[in-house]
Amino acid sequence: MDYVSALVPPVVMAVFFIGVIRVIVKTQGGANKAKEDAAVDAALARADGARQGSANTDA
Repeated sequence: MDYVSALVPPVVMAVFFIGVIRVIVKTQGGANKAKEDAAVDAALARADGARQGSANTDA
């Protein structure tokens, strides 16, 4: 019986991990993909603008 109690925690964690990965894969794309992409593009543009602004003030 000791081998069963030794195997239960890794099996439970593996099942939970597989479930998390499935949820992540299923939620990629879909109706909100364009909105999420736009939010990421806006954040990158703000970061790039801040970086260029600080480079111009250092010169």
